[in-house]
Amino acid sequence: MKLKLGYIGVVLLVIALGISSRVFADKLPLFISSHAGDALWGSMVYLGFRVLLTKHKLLLSWGLGLYFSYAIECSQLYQGAWINSVRSTVMGGLILGKGFLWIDLIRYFAGIGIAFRWIISS
Repeated sequence: MKLKLGYIGVVLLVIALGISSRVFADKLPLFISSHAGDALWGSMVYLGFRVLLTKHKLLLSWGLGLYFSYAIECSQLYQGAWINSVRSTVMGGLILGKGFLWIDLIRYFAGIGIAFRWIISS
């Protein structure tokens, strides 16, 4: 339980950092403001799987985090009216994104990799 609470705390921190990277984008270096939000989103997804799968191997959460992130990104290729109305809300936009970008796949991979490496080294 202590481990789950630790992961939840880190998830909340990553969410705060991700939102801050969007809110304060004009005050951050261009590289950070361009890439940090999506990398942090990928990290949050990975850490969310760690919360759910604490007793399982780290690689399972890595794979599921990558699969989930890529699936959400690929779902943005579909631009139906009903899902775009969900995406137009704040929560829908944060969770589902708005439009497909190839670079986001790299950003998710980097964010998940950084979080995975951080857990291994701690």
